[in-house]
Amino acid sequence: MGHREDLLEGAKRCLLEKGYARTTARDIVAASGTNLASIGYHYGSKEALLNQAFLAVTEEWGDAVGPANKEAAELPKDPIERFEKTWEQVIAAFDASRAVWKLQLEVVSRLDEDEQLRQAILGPQKEGRAGMAEGFLGLDPQADPEKARVAGLFYQALVAGVMIQWMVDPETAPSAKDLTDGLRAILESQA
Repeated sequence: MGHREDLLEGAKRCLLEKGYARTTARDIVAASGTNLASIGYHYGSKEALLNQAFLAVTEEWGDAVGPANKEAAELPKDPIERFEKTWEQVIAAFDASRAVWKLQLEVVSRLDEDEQLRQAILGPQKEGRAGMAEGFLGLDPQADPEKARVAGLFYQALVAGVMIQWMVDPETAPSAKDLTDGLRAILESQA
């Protein structure tokens, strides 16, 4: 790897270990085995590097734990059963994902003060929604973009809320069965 890639890998490690606000340029240099001048040369600023590293961390996390990476044959065709199975997978990955969730919450808390960061996550946020619609429901975002958009919005809100509950109190956080039973209750109340 070259300095650019080394810096990105070092910044990703620092973000997961120290968080966004506590990561210094010197931390990144130490973690990457590069030098301070490399940050400016390759990324322009420490913040630009951290923004890129944050996007890479969240994309890698989504690829690793998201239901879209599971073979379609493994997921039930019945939408309610598929809902529960994908939630089992997402919740099972929570312990390994805790550092990523902590980082995401920190980044969200910075958005009012950092317009560059907010702009940087807009596109990936839309891509993540499309991925959730595809993974959770098997929707092709190209075939029905509006249906995939609203499904992605729903799942993004649900995933964030569930993961926050798991961070606050794992003992009372919802299980996949709880979420499925809640969905059934909502659907039945509309009948």
